[in-house]
Amino acid sequence: MQLIVDVWREVCRHLEIHVSVETLLSRVAEEIPLGALIIRRIERQRSSLETVASGVARADTPVIAGKTTLTENELAHLLKWCKHGRLATRQKSNTAAQLKRQFSPPGLGEFPTEWLETLPADIPLVVGPLTNERKTPLGLIVVVGRKGRPFTAHHVELVQQLLEPFAAALENDSRLREMQALREALEADKQALLSRLDRQDITDSIVGAETGLRPVMERVEQVAASDVPILILGETGSGKEVIARAIHRRSRRASGPILRVNCGAIPPELIDSELFGHERGSFTGAASTRNGWFERADGGTLFLDEIGELPAAAQVRMLRVLQDGSFERVGGHTPITVDVRLVAATNADLPALIAQGKFREDLWYRINVFPIHLPPLRRRPADIPAFAAHFAARAGKRLGGRELAPTPRDVALLMAYSWPGNVRELAAVIERAVILGNGRRLEIAQALGSPAAIESPSASPGDSKRRGKIESTTAGETIRSLDDSARQHIENALTATLGRVEGPFGAARLLGINPHTLRSRMRKLGIDWTRFRKSPIPPPDPGGATVAD
Repeated sequence: MQLIVDVWREVCRHLEIHVSVETLLSRVAEEIPLGALIIRRIERQRSSLETVASGVARADTPVIAGKTTLTENELAHLLKWCKHGRLATRQKSNTAAQLKRQFSPPGLGEFPTEWLETLPADIPLVVGPLTNERKTPLGLIVVVGRKGRPFTAHHVELVQQLLEPFAAALENDSRLREMQALREALEADKQALLSRLDRQDITDSIVGAETGLRPVMERVEQVAASDVPILILGETGSGKEVIARAIHRRSRRASGPILRVNCGAIPPELIDSELFGHERGSFTGAASTRNGWFERADGGTLFLDEIGELPAAAQVRMLRVLQDGSFERVGGHTPITVDVRLVAATNADLPALIAQGKFREDLWYRINVFPIHLPPLRRRPADIPAFAAHFAARAGKRLGGRELAPTPRDVALLMAYSWPGNVRELAAVIERAVILGNGRRLEIAQALGSPAAIESPSASPGDSKRRGKIESTTAGETIRSLDDSARQHIENALTATLGRVEGPFGAARLLGINPHTLRSRMRKLGIDWTRFRKSPIPPPDPGGATVAD
């Protein structure tokens, strides 16, 4: 039959089954009085039925979306029924008891039909099992008819012949999803390893876990085994991502991916596409289908940092994901179900944002199931010596080839500082101190910005006139222009690095910017880096670089 040939051609052409269903819907409707075509996957580990593809031939036809949770007995009966290989049909209105009997052949136990009862009883149905060559149950095909148009024996026979090609399509789709999940897990592992190399605040052993962070770690141990959403509250740089990763490592999802998304770093017009993915052609530039962060984190943990920055439209879609675990890609119509543990974090005052109408109150209640308050570093000074030793050892080994350790005087200077940037700022100060010490010692006082340490010996009396006038004065402090402040900051860095711009001990590394960007700003501000050299060196080449740099 030509219909079966056409179906085989399409399912072999597409790896994603929802694309095959959408493409074949009109063709199948030519042969069968079709209202909707639904493909449901059996998820044994989650003990559920999940809709992975659906197509509606008539707009007034309801479909079964999302996930249906099954009991252990229901799952066993369903698997047994699938192996039997028979179709189940409903041609007229039935009571719930009659429906169960009609879908439960003798000797196979009761077929779980509660999810079918969501469809009107006067609409004809044909349900068929999708199994592979080894008769392993994969899922179900549900053919929803039209009211007043019962299926004939010929229609039922056509559905029987559709089982094999759609089973192949479902198996291909499952393998594709497994490969994508494996790739995402490997990518997440790679990013985690790179993160540990590049950023010193991510470690397996949490510094301060037995001292200032003990109450936090106790709450982590309490909630890690569950799947409830968690909200981590704390100032910037206080280690919210470290706590999120600690929760993931202690959960049953530890073997799955953990992905971090900074909600404040994504443009509002792209937030839906980034979080939920998009279909090919859904907007200009969408050349291919793309999985969003929720799909990539399936089976693992999604860490949404700065969740207070989410636009209002994305907050609405986030509510649906938290409620039933399903969503649709941008430009898509097929519900996608995921199993993701959500950990959110923010340094904003969410109740204040709610009062201002910038954050949804219902979303707040959803994510604030188990809040964890992370204290700033200034409230746990006992952790500072341990952090200093940890960062000094790692930065010393990476930048100078040997581990360094802070002296008691260094620790005293660090303890006296207020640390508005918390642990992240402490890590930056220690790394700066190693650079200033040429990798052989720690220059903590200079790294903290002591006036005596950063005062430029090369500054001339005329420099103050060149830097510009003071704009205003408040609370006894002088407020300089932005260019003046930038010029002073760059000159301090050049003084500390003896005029070196590039390299591991250069001013660009100290300031955390690209050397080319630094040179461009120096030219704009009229800074002559040669003044900060201790000995004369050849003038720079026209490109702004020297051999010494």
